[in-house]
This record gives sequence, C-alpha cells and structure tokens, in this order.
Amino acid sequence: MIELSTVYMGIGFLLAAYSVIANDSVQTLGTFMSSNSKVRWQYLWIAASILLVGTLGYSWYMYNGDISFGRLTKIPYQEVQWYHALAPGLLLILTRFGVPVSTSFLVLSAFASSLVLEKMLLKSVIGYIIAAIFAYALWFIVARFLDESKKVREEANNTWKVAQWCSTGLLWFMWLSHDMANIAVFLPRELSVLHLCIVLFVFVSLLAVMFYERGGKIQSIVKQKTSTKFIRSATIVDLAYAFILWYFKELNNIPMSTTWVFVGLLAGREFAIATVTNKKMKNVFPMVRRDFAKMTIGLLASIGIAVSVHYL
Repeated sequence: MIELSTVYMGIGFLLAAYSVIANDSVQTLGTFMSSNSKVRWQYLWIAASILLVGTLGYSWYMYNGDISFGRLTKIPYQEVQWYHALAPGLLLILTRFGVPVSTSFLVLSAFASSLVLEKMLLKSVIGYIIAAIFAYALWFIVARFLDESKKVREEANNTWKVAQWCSTGLLWFMWLSHDMANIAVFLPRELSVLHLCIVLFVFVSLLAVMFYERGGKIQSIVKQKTSTKFIRSATIVDLAYAFILWYFKELNNIPMSTTWVFVGLLAGREFAIATVTNKKMKNVFPMVRRDFAKMTIGLLASIGIAVSVHYL
C-alpha cells in the first residue's frame, strides 16, 4: 500500500512543476516567445525541451542524482506532508491570475528553516537592486544606439536570430540551475534513472502546455515592457539576465528568487529608456510599482506559509 507521504510527494511535485514552469519560466522564455511569435510553437518547445533534458541530465550526473545543482544542501530532504503541497497549490492559483510571485519563497518556505529563509530573502533583495542598477547602466548606453523603430537590415536579421536563440539557451540553462530547486525540494536528493525519466517526461509535457498557451497571463508582464517583442532587445535582455544569474549562482548555493532579479532587471531597463528618450517617468512608475506590489503579495503569502508550517 502506498504511504500517504508518497502521495503528498507526488501531488506536491506535480503542482510545483506546473506552477514553476507556468510562472517562472516565462521570465526566461517570455522574450523568446515574444520575438518569435511568427514561429510555430512546436519548434520553440522542441528547442527548449532538448536543452532542459540536457541540463537536468548534466546536473543528475555531476551531483550524484541531484537535479537541483546542489542548491538544496541547506534544505535537507524531509518527509512530505499535506501542508507542504499547499504552497505550490497557492502558487498555481496566483499563476492563473497572472501574478508574478516568487516561487522560491512560496515553495521553499514550507521546507526551509527561518535562518535559510532569511538568507534567501536577503540574497533576493540584493539581486533586485543589483539587477536594476546593472540594467539601468547598460540600457542608458544601449538605448542611445538601438532604435527599434528602424527595421533590422535583411543581411543582419539572420545573425540576430542566431544570437537570440543562443542567448535564450544560455539563460534557460542558468535559470534551470537556480529554479529547479523549487521543484526538486519535493523529491529525494538522489534520483534513480527511472525517476529521472519520469521527471523529464513531466517537465517536457508541461513545457508543451506553456508554449501552446504562449506563456499565458504571466506573459503580459513581458509584453508590457518597451520593445521586448523585437529580436535585438530580447537578445540583450536575455544576455543581461543570464549574466546576473551566473553571478549569483557562483556567489553561493543559497536559493534565491529569480523573479525578483527579473523584475528588477526590467525596472532598471524601463527607467533607463525613459531617461534617454525623455519618456515621462510618470508612465514608468505605475508599471514598476504594480510589478513590485505583486511580488510583495507572493512574499507575504510565503511568510504566512512558513509561519503556519512551523506552527504545525
């Protein structure tokens, strides 16, 4: 007879997998989908799936069966209970309403100690600030030379396409190395080959749903930002985001919110573009404030879950 903890583990894993893929992966693949809107979704899905399988296979091999790239060393495996599955369930609901909450806080808060959660929050806040400053400095320069109103020359179009696909691949790898911990926390730290194949099948299937829906409601966060549908802007956004994630990946193995980094990156970029193009700041502030408010909702929900779990 199957134990209840195994059932809870399966439910929690499936809910977390769907929620994380539907919510957080749009940060990584959102600009990719926007700038390749004329490409059939099946081709985009196949490309992302191939890299996903390769990335998780690499982590599984290098980290002795662990698909989280060793980011759960501070959060040891524990028997999954019903209240652990509440976190990804709440995340699923928020995702369907288009709220870009932090899956790291929302999911890992049910497992992490208060000390680890405090370190996660500090690292994420620093990530938001650094991403905003870096993006502002970068686009303060880029916006002076990049005019998306001018069409890309035909001879340069293919070069930009290749660059955009490569930058997306790099970012997808870096994002997976961070956020896979939010799903793997429900699983044993050493997966067998059979369990790895099941996990990969689930991920690839959920990616198909996300690409078919073209990102769902969360994709609106990307579409609202200036010029993200253009291939040159999308390429630079992806490269900047990948570089920042690489920096924090090498810094330490404490999990962090990639959502906070992504929103900080877009905020700094919008302010820089507004500065260079003399766009009214009053049009930028509401957008940034709205995104930050949505993240705060997720953070408060995470704190509530953490307190409830520790109380239970």
